[in-house]
Amino acid sequence: MYKINGTIAKKKKRYAKLISKKNKPVSNSNGIYTRYKYPVVTADHTPIHWRYDFDPKTNPFELERIGINGTFNAGAMKWNGKYLLCLRVEGNDRKSFFAIAESPNGVDHFKFWDKPCIIPEIEGDPDTNIYDMRLIDHEDGWIYGVFCTERKDPNAPQGDTSSATANAGIVRTKDLIHWERLPDLISSSGQQRNVVLHPEFVKGKYAIYTRPQDGFIDVGNGGGIGLGYIDDMANPVVKNEKIINNKIYHTVYELKNGQGPAPIKTKKGWLHLAHGVRNTAAGLRYTLYMFMTDLNDISKVIHQPAGHFMAPINGERVGDVSNVLFSNGWIEDDNGTVYIYYASSDTRMHVAVSSIDKLLDYVMHSPEDKYSSANSVQTILNLIDKNSKQQ
Repeated sequence: MYKINGTIAKKKKRYAKLISKKNKPVSNSNGIYTRYKYPVVTADHTPIHWRYDFDPKTNPFELERIGINGTFNAGAMKWNGKYLLCLRVEGNDRKSFFAIAESPNGVDHFKFWDKPCIIPEIEGDPDTNIYDMRLIDHEDGWIYGVFCTERKDPNAPQGDTSSATANAGIVRTKDLIHWERLPDLISSSGQQRNVVLHPEFVKGKYAIYTRPQDGFIDVGNGGGIGLGYIDDMANPVVKNEKIINNKIYHTVYELKNGQGPAPIKTKKGWLHLAHGVRNTAAGLRYTLYMFMTDLNDISKVIHQPAGHFMAPINGERVGDVSNVLFSNGWIEDDNGTVYIYYASSDTRMHVAVSSIDKLLDYVMHSPEDKYSSANSVQTILNLIDKNSKQQ
């Protein structure tokens, strides 16, 4: 008989210490937002009882039975006074699933609910992998979860074990525990990613942001953030889909771009957080950028600052897929504070804190991209000239 080595007891003690650890703001800030020092959710935050068999008869060596590789790309919402993240949890088996963690203050003490989310499958067409859920508290009274569903490409050549198809899966709930599966999005595009439901009706219809693409990875002739309309979420056929925010040469969204979380409504317009991708010698680089659309015409972009809003720095650059920032969740508090939840390098979750007033100032008054080096220099010269008059 092997002697129990106390591994599980030690793990439980470390886990309790981890989830009670206080986070702290980083002093070096650009004024637009404040990053926090520690990730808010990591693989180590997943409950011990998800990973270890506590029965000494079936686990005499106290080995970890189910490994967790990462916790990232979380949808977010305020619920019953708590700050909730619906995380993409990826196991060592490469399969992702959703699980909810909650915090009393939005910046630390995140603790997972007892069990992962149970997402029903579509009969006859099960998902192979699901990930990157956006949570939308819609004015119709439902909370919608829109996520990416991945399946093996049925048209892949024999022996091809990597080609896949991507589409938008849709669920809805009233309690974040019981999820009703709706049909996957039906569109004229080959594939869809980064699909997000607008939180309000537009002329009696459901407005939905899309990212049409030709293939699982390649954007091809598609790409850009699209906008379309759905009559009935139980039959989610998107109509009148058009690109409202496109890819542009030599920008941070040159290769592809996509909507992050659902936009936030303000008195000045709808605030959007999106991700942009460009190629580099070291591979793809994902950053976040912002833009604003008109209150009365959500297809009309009225402000868009040049460049990225947030990019990976320091340890954020390192992970399963390096040099990546991705966000599909933010929370606006009643006092105007905005908690921006972002994942770094497909590995862990972070938070940055701003406010509606600061984000409006940033989006509305920061210089827009003039698309050339000479124009970028002129923009700086204009600022220098303006500042010289203040001295």
